[in-house]
Amino acid sequence: MTIQAPAHNPSQLSLLSDASSRLEKALHHVVLSNDALGRLRFPKASLSVSIPVRMDDGSLRVFQGYRVRYDDTRGPGKGGVRYHPHVCLDEVQSLAFWMTFKCALLNLPFGGAKGGITLNPKELSRHELERLSRGYIDAIADFIGPDIDILAPDVYTNAMVMGWMMDQYSIIKRKASPGVVTGKPLALGGSQGRDTATAMGAYNVMTHILPKLDQHPGNTTVAIQGFGNAGAALATFLHQAGYRVVAVSDSEGGIYASQGLDIPKIREYKRDSPGERLRQRHSIQSIYCHDTVCNIGEEIISNGDLLKLDVDVLIPAALENQITAANAGEIQARYIFEVANGPISSAADEILDGRGILVFPDILVNAGGVTVSYFEWVQNRNGFYWTEAEVGDRLNTKMVAETAATWAIAQEKSISMRTAAYVHALNRLGEALDAKGTQDDYLS
Repeated sequence: MTIQAPAHNPSQLSLLSDASSRLEKALHHVVLSNDALGRLRFPKASLSVSIPVRMDDGSLRVFQGYRVRYDDTRGPGKGGVRYHPHVCLDEVQSLAFWMTFKCALLNLPFGGAKGGITLNPKELSRHELERLSRGYIDAIADFIGPDIDILAPDVYTNAMVMGWMMDQYSIIKRKASPGVVTGKPLALGGSQGRDTATAMGAYNVMTHILPKLDQHPGNTTVAIQGFGNAGAALATFLHQAGYRVVAVSDSEGGIYASQGLDIPKIREYKRDSPGERLRQRHSIQSIYCHDTVCNIGEEIISNGDLLKLDVDVLIPAALENQITAANAGEIQARYIFEVANGPISSAADEILDGRGILVFPDILVNAGGVTVSYFEWVQNRNGFYWTEAEVGDRLNTKMVAETAATWAIAQEKSISMRTAAYVHALNRLGEALDAKGTQDDYLS
């Protein structure tokens, strides 16, 4: 099945085509009507906006913003907003496509959506970021809503940004509207457990799967590419459980220690000062160089080196396309759990599969974030809030149930976990799409 992308950016068109190509194998294992296939080929709605912002020096800059709602058959669109220099319509559409299947896989009453603004947020002051965030909502307010399309944090956006966005939407609508945004500060209707949800969901998947592979805390080594919010929290959970985390990295480089790293110590050096995630990181200059994890005192390695380490478990938790046909043949890990979105290309998938390396896909492994976002949305609508323990229990139940179902499909059909995940999601999407009527319903 080929999905349609804007044609002005060949590199991102490749990303979108790569995303849709993952469905080809799954389509051999599902019964999907032509009507459903036709609807999934195109996004339901795409919006491009310009956002004029008065900068602190009095100048005016105009930023480009996007929001794509790929499918809302199963419920309102759901997806994050990222601030990054590489954001473009093609990338946002690809991510909305992935979100469609992620929400179906986790059986959440949402469709897939995504948004973003093209900029380097580190170049803006906090006041400028607030004006930009509120301007983005001014531009897309008629396109979103608690029953239409719900926003969430993503790359270089956080709870503070989500609070600004929710507040601006409420001002426009002249009523409190906490359900339009998830990932908000607790004081503004956020959910307990949301800040570690992606990591905890991944941990739930791993601790359900690894024992099936005879991988237990005492005999399992782990390398994590990406020491941001999700990667750092997941490293902490695994370290606390007794897994040997031997390597971590951030955008500037990484560290490796065969005996295992002191994750709490690294997080202490890496931790941001409160409210400064979008600005300069808080660092201890005598120990911590250039705001990276590369000078803690262990062996210094590059991001590329980390991917090739001889470990039991590799966790890409950074950006897209980190493992491609160019380096897939050098991967030595036995198992890969994708915490980032799209860290492995489809060509690399074929190579890894041929070498017997098991890959557990992003649409399952990193779905803890959108699952707790769903919990937050439910709490906002009900006006009743759960404890952190309740959120954790509900998340574990949901993640384990869908992991077990996907594993069962993979075993029954002798297919990869990625293909099984898409089969599971397509079955749910197809059922919802066909419930609106198919060609057969009109033939008499």
